[in-house]
Amino acid sequence: MNTHTLRAEIKSKAPQEQPSMCTRRQMMSAGLGVSIAAGFCWPGASLPRLQADEFNLGEIETLITGAITAGDLPGAVVSCAGRGQIHYRQTFGHRWLSPDLTRLTDDTVFDLASITKSVATATSVALLYQDGNIDPKATVKHYLPEFKGRGKDAITVEQCLLHTSGLTPDNALADYLSGSELAWENICGLGLRSEPGIKFSYSDVGFIVLGKLVERISGTTIDRFASERIFQPLQMPDTGFNPPAALKPRIAPTENDDDGWVWGRVHDPRAHAMGGVAGHAGLFSTADDLTKFGQALLAASRGESDWMKESTLRWMSHPHPVPASEPRGTRALGWDHRSPYSRNRGQAFSEQAFGHGGFTGTVLWIDPRKELVFVWLSSRLYPDGKGTVNTLAGNVATILGKQFG
Repeated sequence: MNTHTLRAEIKSKAPQEQPSMCTRRQMMSAGLGVSIAAGFCWPGASLPRLQADEFNLGEIETLITGAITAGDLPGAVVSCAGRGQIHYRQTFGHRWLSPDLTRLTDDTVFDLASITKSVATATSVALLYQDGNIDPKATVKHYLPEFKGRGKDAITVEQCLLHTSGLTPDNALADYLSGSELAWENICGLGLRSEPGIKFSYSDVGFIVLGKLVERISGTTIDRFASERIFQPLQMPDTGFNPPAALKPRIAPTENDDDGWVWGRVHDPRAHAMGGVAGHAGLFSTADDLTKFGQALLAASRGESDWMKESTLRWMSHPHPVPASEPRGTRALGWDHRSPYSRNRGQAFSEQAFGHGGFTGTVLWIDPRKELVFVWLSSRLYPDGKGTVNTLAGNVATILGKQFG
């Protein structure tokens, strides 16, 4: 079967609630839908309000509206926050282009794609490490005895977090079509592309393994563990896997995929085949919720959190050189730092900054030294699967990092 056929086999067969695809050109004459909120303070914040004329919004607006007109994305929500305060919040463009234009709102829910790796999986591993339930230097096999053979016995938890496990980036989509249990058996049967610890190779499979690790150690699924230990304590009500039907009107679609829009379900085909819950993809969230998450990590970095210890935050966010035949930069444990994947970090964050991007057009960076949280949420694949945002998000991050850092 070809890729399109395989993807079609794992589609939701529910009736689609939006009509067929339109073109990006419809945006050019439709108005760009810019909405600005600067200086918004969280309840109880002690920092002074900022006025919109205290910084230059024009350059950011020019960059993003130009990219929308060029067809790079239909819209974006951009947020920059500090300790207890949102410095900058702006929305651009649209969530839907047809049959009626629907403007993007700052409470739009986005498919985070690979930001799942950081916000859900790596943070869950960090909390289990904090609890004393995971030794990152131990082998995965120590916790998952069936994960063995064909070179895998030596893979450590830390190597999976750093993408140096030697596992393939992705195994065949067909390996997932019979559900999560058989998918796990297929992963346990995989060989390696390289010896563990000697090469950086960004791997979804490694994070599916980590998701299974969280499940086995905690005794519950990763979506439930993340909800109970991360999203509920941090008051992130719109964040989770498999978003409920009540959230669907606020969810941004991704792309048209054979039998209709991918809307309200995960875009990643492997995560979808696994029931929408996986260690590498499947998480949905909003700018507000990700800002709360980032501010919680800032508080942890100052030793002011009852949720995560300062030592845990430093362990998770500390940069590690990643080995390769040529320099490949640095990664944190489950996060990016400075690597070929960090174009979206911009040029103004400090060396303490850590973050991650997602295939659907999402970006999150957290800078403890400058006490900044940068959130970029877009659905670059809508409507035709051809958008691009990493350089644009990085340029916007640079402007905001210079302004508020």
